[in-house]
Amino acid sequence: MPENKINILYVDDEENNLISFKATFRIKYNVFTAISGEEAKRILASKPIDIIITDQRMPGMTGVEFLESIIGDYPDPMRILLTGYADMNAVVEAINKGKIFHYLTKPWNEDELDAAIQRAYDVYRIRIDEKELTQKLGVTNEQLEFLLRQRLLS
Repeated sequence: MPENKINILYVDDEENNLISFKATFRIKYNVFTAISGEEAKRILASKPIDIIITDQRMPGMTGVEFLESIIGDYPDPMRILLTGYADMNAVVEAINKGKIFHYLTKPWNEDELDAAIQRAYDVYRIRIDEKELTQKLGVTNEQLEFLLRQRLLS
């Protein structure tokens, strides 16, 4: 088992679902749970999260509304939406507004959800690595431009 476990935030308004998710995945992943979008935002502010899994149907704030509300502050975590309803409008809205990586129906199947988490994390790592390489390339480019200016001035 790798030292650096994937950090997952699971958001659901049903406490039994939070308990079940944590019991199922706590050995393999670092699991953080939130019973509302507001509680999830507090966790995001204090913990580095790689993957966010949220239920769609929650009182006060749907899963899509929650995901849409955090895109500006937390653009990097991969997003998985769960819903117990075959609501195609919610799926389309989730993909368009909430930047959803994957959509699953509830009740979730452990193997299917685990596979989705693994695929999401693979994409997450690629995106983070690309972002870091782009930043390094930018610094290198600035250094080369500085050296070129120095050469042209001398």
